[in-house]
Amino acid sequence: MVAGLVRQLLASRPVVGVTLTLNVPENPSLPEDPRLRVRRNTAPKGFGANHNAAFPDSKAGFFCVLNPDVSWRDDPFEPLLRAMDDEAMAVVAPLVVSPDGRIEDSARRFPTLRSLSAKLLGRHDGTYPTSVAENLRPDWVAGMFLLLQAEAFRRIGGFDENFTLYYEDVDLCRRLREAGYDICQVGGARVVHDAQRRSRSDTAHALLHAASMMRYLLKYRAW
Repeated sequence: MVAGLVRQLLASRPVVGVTLTLNVPENPSLPEDPRLRVRRNTAPKGFGANHNAAFPDSKAGFFCVLNPDVSWRDDPFEPLLRAMDDEAMAVVAPLVVSPDGRIEDSARRFPTLRSLSAKLLGRHDGTYPTSVAENLRPDWVAGMFLLLQAEAFRRIGGFDENFTLYYEDVDLCRRLREAGYDICQVGGARVVHDAQRRSRSDTAHALLHAASMMRYLLKYRAW
């Protein structure tokens, strides 16, 4: 997945540099390219900490956060960059689909204790009705693919590293909105997410998910 994504990025015309963080020891087969920088951690770090560490490598006006399990058929960057013409826009994200073409719930309302309880009971879970043709202005967008205005990201101090894994994307979008910025999911851009869903099958990830949920609720008193 990592090697395939790196090759797609380096083939994309708007991309001026790629930073790959290897959070655990591995040796993917990577192309030789002067635009590619590889960071190798001596010990695993959290999602936000890794992206905050990579951010200074970027000298462009936009900074893209990407998970390795994302790919695309048509280059998503052109429609995303068009949506960034609005100076108030801090984050844009593509429509996310599963490998079988189903639209994923990657744009949501900010969670509250009530909405999370409703989701647990199988009721409305905070997602928006999604149209493949329209742009959506949700409360937050999921962190597997985020194109960020670099100055906005810098201004709010990047990701909150107290969130080791999960909810760091919700928190980032909330702080950007509180700073007066806007967020958009762009219907004209589409990526495929081959999601691993570790929190549904692995106890350690499930506990991290629960801990991050509680941290978010306490931080914003989201009762």
